[in-house]
Amino acid sequence: MEINATYTSFVAVGDSFTEGMSDALPDGSYRGWADLLAARLAARTPGFRYANLAVRGKLIGQILDEQTGPAAAAGADLVTLVGGLNDVLRPKCDVDRVCALLEEAAGRLAKDCGQLVLMRSPGRQGPVLERFRPRMEQLFAHIDALAVQHGAIVVDLFSSRALADPQMWAEDRLHLNKAGHERVAEAVWQALGFPAESDWDAPLPAFVPPGWAARRTSDVRFARQHLVPWIGRRLTGRSSGDGRAPKRPDLLPYEGVRQRED
Repeated sequence: MEINATYTSFVAVGDSFTEGMSDALPDGSYRGWADLLAARLAARTPGFRYANLAVRGKLIGQILDEQTGPAAAAGADLVTLVGGLNDVLRPKCDVDRVCALLEEAAGRLAKDCGQLVLMRSPGRQGPVLERFRPRMEQLFAHIDALAVQHGAIVVDLFSSRALADPQMWAEDRLHLNKAGHERVAEAVWQALGFPAESDWDAPLPAFVPPGWAARRTSDVRFARQHLVPWIGRRLTGRSSGDGRAPKRPDLLPYEGVRQRED
């Protein structure tokens, strides 16, 4: 890896994690780690171009079919590929097939683009993580092997205790919040060889659990707003990304992503 390389273009490929959920802006759109990384890279390089092809809910087969072609054709200096987690978190999953599809996607991108970045995705502490840990670890081991094969960079977020902390996750318990996305952007920044601006894996202050009543209220709100709709989509074969276009489909000059109004 070239330290402090000059990247003139960046294409992000993936699902909701790369789209930026749930780092919400005031208008209801999402920012996320890829936008934050693009902003940093653009500040270093005049004329920097950025595209984000990621769409929430996409499985690795859809990412392969819908995103890798346009991403490879763009020929960007930097490409990030994060996918497969939506597959392995489903009740039934052929992990070997997921790995094979991810391998094909990585091969397409590595052939026509510059630096490829892969990730071991973060996981939220709790029973869901433990239930699916073996599948995730199989997927991540394959990602490590793909990185060796293609000279890719792997950003290991899965081993981060800070990103596993529930304080880094949104109310839906599936996506990182603003602080989580900021830490991921810093992790990728450092993996690319740029000087650290913060300790992205610094421990968080001890979490003080809310009282029983507050927990039950949170559980009811989570079930009503997130769990029930998710179950409904699974039962009907729908996805949260159906009919949704990427937020930045073309590799164009970076004009600045709208910042949060604090």
